[in-house]
Amino acid sequence: MVAVITKSDFSLNLKNHLRILLLAAVAVFHLWIQITGLKYTTAANTGWIIGTAPIFIAILGFIFLKEKLNPLKISGIIIAFIGLLLLVGKGNPLNIDLVKNVGDMLVLFSSFTWGVYSIINKKISLNYSPLMTILYLFIMMALIIIPFNINQKAIDSVIHLSSIGWISILFLGLLCSGVSYVIWAYSLREMESARVGAYLYFEPFVTVITAGLFLKEEITLLMVLSGLLIILGVYLVNKE
Repeated sequence: MVAVITKSDFSLNLKNHLRILLLAAVAVFHLWIQITGLKYTTAANTGWIIGTAPIFIAILGFIFLKEKLNPLKISGIIIAFIGLLLLVGKGNPLNIDLVKNVGDMLVLFSSFTWGVYSIINKKISLNYSPLMTILYLFIMMALIIIPFNINQKAIDSVIHLSSIGWISILFLGLLCSGVSYVIWAYSLREMESARVGAYLYFEPFVTVITAGLFLKEEITLLMVLSGLLIILGVYLVNKE
């Protein structure tokens, strides 16, 4: 609707249609593994692990966009990785088990896919309006998702959704997806992908506080210290 009101240019060549289709596939996969991971881990753990996304963005930016990756950034990657091991292993990396910690592993992989998404998005946003890009992106995401949800169970879930459920969907759809994806695309067009990724510093803190307040999740000292180690590493990765 916003794209139509602002009279955005809707022209797009075949090559970039395919790029946005790839972007949509990555976005759908990213959301699916993150939501699946949340079933097997806490929201607080998820918040800290998602905080590693800027590291993946920096590494992929170095590989595909020729962005700088100096010794300080490399040391930051190592520090963040140590923090991640302590968080997932609850203080002992030897405790990490791919089955027992499947939720954490899926969330970590979703951080990597967000890095992939950001790199592809940057390439597209350099040539096209972010608003138009997101419009095409959401259309293609819907086309990918719909075939997997045309069944009686999904229809019944929608019909019997509570008012809180609808409010949650509107919040996730309009703000967490709509507005934030557009802002992210505009930011990627104007700045280096690593610098944009640095703003994800705030997400773990918001998630942990929210999880404690609304989900009554236990926030331990080890969790906070491990998370801060991750954030320190991410800070060094994005330090000029």
